[in-house]
Parts: sequence; C-alpha cells; structure tokens
Amino acid sequence: MQNILEQLEARRDSARLGGGQRRIDVQHSKGKLTARERIEVLLDEGSFEEFDMFVAHRCVDFGMEKQKYPGDGVVTGWGTINGRMVYVYSQDFTVLGGSLSETHAAKICKIMDMAIRNGAPVIGINDSGGARIQEGVAALGGYADVFQKNIMASGVVPQISLIMGPCAGGAVYSPAMTDFIFMVKDSSYMFVTGPDVVKTVTNEIVTAEELGGARTHTSKSSVADGAYENDMEALFEVRRLVDMLPLNNREKPPVRPYFDSHSRVESSLDTLIPDNTNAPYDMHELVRKLADEGDFFEIQKDFAKNILTGFIRLEGSTVGVVANQPMVLAGCLDIDASRKAARFVRFCDAFEIPILTLVDVPGFLPGTTQEYGGVIKHGAKLLFAYGEATVPKVTVITRKAYGGAYDVMASKHLRGDFNYAWPTAEIAVMGAKGATEIIHRSDLGDADKIAAHTKDYEDRFANPFVAAERGFIDEVIMPRNTRVRVARAFASLRNKQLTNPWKKHDNIPL
Repeated sequence: MQNILEQLEARRDSARLGGGQRRIDVQHSKGKLTARERIEVLLDEGSFEEFDMFVAHRCVDFGMEKQKYPGDGVVTGWGTINGRMVYVYSQDFTVLGGSLSETHAAKICKIMDMAIRNGAPVIGINDSGGARIQEGVAALGGYADVFQKNIMASGVVPQISLIMGPCAGGAVYSPAMTDFIFMVKDSSYMFVTGPDVVKTVTNEIVTAEELGGARTHTSKSSVADGAYENDMEALFEVRRLVDMLPLNNREKPPVRPYFDSHSRVESSLDTLIPDNTNAPYDMHELVRKLADEGDFFEIQKDFAKNILTGFIRLEGSTVGVVANQPMVLAGCLDIDASRKAARFVRFCDAFEIPILTLVDVPGFLPGTTQEYGGVIKHGAKLLFAYGEATVPKVTVITRKAYGGAYDVMASKHLRGDFNYAWPTAEIAVMGAKGATEIIHRSDLGDADKIAAHTKDYEDRFANPFVAAERGFIDEVIMPRNTRVRVARAFASLRNKQLTNPWKKHDNIPL
C-alpha cells in the first residue's frame, strides 16, 4: 500500500512540474507566473480542487507519442474567491507551448459543463500557442467544442478571460465570447493573424504588440476590458471583479458589509456643475461620491472615454453604472460609446445587476465619419439594450439631455423606474442657440432679437421642470442628496418584477 501511495505522489509531482523546471525558469524569466501559480494567486488559499491531472493526449503522428505530459497543457478545476465557488482553467505554456489538443479542449469543456450545471462563474487563463498542429482537424474540432460551451454559458454564468501570453488564430474567439477580457501589458497579445502573415498578405510591417497588444485592444479595438502591469495585478483585479458579480443568472449579486453612511450628504456636489453650461467637469467625481467608500471598478476605461461604465456598491449591493463624460467630446454619444455602453447594459440585465445612469449628453456626435460608420444602427444598440432591460433602472440627469440622446439614456419612456434630475438639468430637443436659429430664422440678421429669443428659450426649456410637469422626471433633487435618493430608490426596487413578451430571442441591431 505504501508503495502505491508513493507512486501516486510521484505522479502528482511530475504533473505539477508541467513541461519541466527548465521551461518554468524560462516562464519566470519573462516576468510570467506558471499556470499553477496563477491559480494559487487567483483563488483562496488551499481551495483549489483539480480535475484531470493525469489526462494525456492520444496523438501518435510526428513523434508525438514520445512527448506526453500529464495534464496535457492545461490545469482545470474549481475553488473559491472570498468563499464563493468559481471554475477555472489555466493553460500551461511550459507544455508544448500551451497548445490546444483534443484532450486539452475536452478538459476545458468538462469544467464549463460543470459550471453551467452548478451555477458558478468560469475564469479562463489563456497562455497558448494555438491549435496543436500535429493533431490537425482534431485540434480545430476541440476549439469549436469550447466555442459552443461559451455560447451555452453566455448569460447563464459570468465568463471572464485573462490573456496572459499569446492568444492567436482560432484561440481568440473563445475569449471574445466571454463577458470580460483582461490582458497583461507587454506580455500578452491577441490577433487572428500574426505580424508575419499580415506582412505577406498586405505588406504591412507591424509588431505583435502594435497588432494585438494590451494597449491596442483596450484603447482602439475595445476587444479587452482592462490591461494591467503584471500577472499579479491582473489576478487580484479579477478577484475584485468576481466579488461584485452574482454566481449565475438566478442569483442576486453578493451584499457586502459597508462602512459608508447610507445617509451621507455630499455638499460638494452642489457646485459640481460649472456656471458656464459649456464647461466640462469630471463625471468620475460624481460616480465616486455616490459609491460606498468611493470604490469604482471601471470597465473599458481606455476606450470611448466619452462614456463611463463599471460597477460600484450602494449600501453593500452591486450596481452597474453608465455615465456620460463631459470631459471627452462634451459627453456626446458616438459609435464607440454606444457599443461600449450597450454591451455593458446587456451584461447587467442578464445577471440581474441594477443599472444607474448618469446623464449629461448634448446629443449624438455629428459628422460623415459617424454617419458612414453606421451611428444610427450603433446608437440603436444602446437604445435597444436599455429598452429590453428588466432590472431596476435609476437615472439622474445632471445637466444636458438633448434630442434623441435624452431618450436613449434610460429615459422614463424606456421603462426607467426612477428618473431624477438636478436643478441644473436642461431637457430639450436641442441647445437654445440652435433651437432659436431654427424657430426664428427670419430674425437671424438681428443679433439683439436672436439674443432675446435665445434667452426666452433658455428660460422656458433650459430646466428640468417642463419634463417634470409631464411626469417624465419623477423628482427634481438636490445634488448633495443624490446618494441618499438613489440608494433609497434601488432599495425600493429590490422585489421588482417585470418580464418581456415571450420570444425565442430578440434581434438587436448588430
């Protein structure tokens, strides 16, 4: 018996070494953790339960029968983050470059099936050279199997991808279908075709970092939701995010202890809006002053900076925030902002996370670039997302809410539950100057008359009271009391029940 136990431990030790100490040292020399070290950092200490430690590939072509490693290049299992269960897989670059084989894929599919059945998030740590070429179509089939599991899990359990090394070719499509993607600066990249193929086909000369590095995907393509300096920071931030999310679509987000007064009054908000209606201010300040302890987990902060998305807690409960940012493009909606916010709203709705919308929007960004790029359809995505959402929705208009953008930003007409406005809010079809030049076109040559007409328009419409008279605004509130009013609104909506008409699925304007 003792001999058998010793054999088991020896096999386990061999499996834990992955591709061997030399390759582990190379991984460390690049500033990267190994697959198992990443899991240890991500999960609560001692909580990891591994599956399929001894699985090996079945390929016998090209001498592969002589290159077998226990686990076949991916570590899979489950554990806990702050005591809550998650499933995880971590690709091991020290084993055949982390390449995906038929059995490698089967291990990933196995834990994804378990996650769906048991209602827990899936966290995938990607560090792979792609499909294992020696296995040919079997490896490609493995990728397709993983993709199908991603699709089935979508909207059922949260899916988070960490890109901590190369992720190229077909490998990129699994992370692309997950809810959040996080990358590590200077050591991870994603692209469908690498720099060499790009040069051959298009004659473009580009580095891997420029083509698909973390900065590219967080600021230009919007493929990634965040980028961090190293493996440790990325893993800690994912722990922080998971702690804000529900385990599945049938559970509420966790309620955590908070040490911030529920009746906190922020007098500084009374002077947040500048006297000059065209002067910018930082919407981050409002978001942080509403949040418990000022904590804001921002999503896609480097992309479409004219709109903010992310998570806060109010009285310990998670709330998704969408907010126009007057510091960038005056807070206008454009193609990128609409796509960014629409996807975020749909995630929140899928997982029963209430949505707070902070509005200061002068309209949609004009111009041929936007029109040719399809701003109509992209803007409709955000409109559609808000309109179909059945979660609690609270909206606060701080300053401008003009034209169609007023409607789009979680207005009362899109089934907003509580729609508040500050006294500084201006709700109208357009700004006073533009409206006056249309209404009083015959007086355009007379500056005094135009000025008078503009003043009349401002007095009549540059306030929240016309909308309040019609019930489109539920209450005009003092800025200093916004946290209290919003928190009470969400508290009153905890048992909200709203369903959409039965359908197989909707047809959002993609």
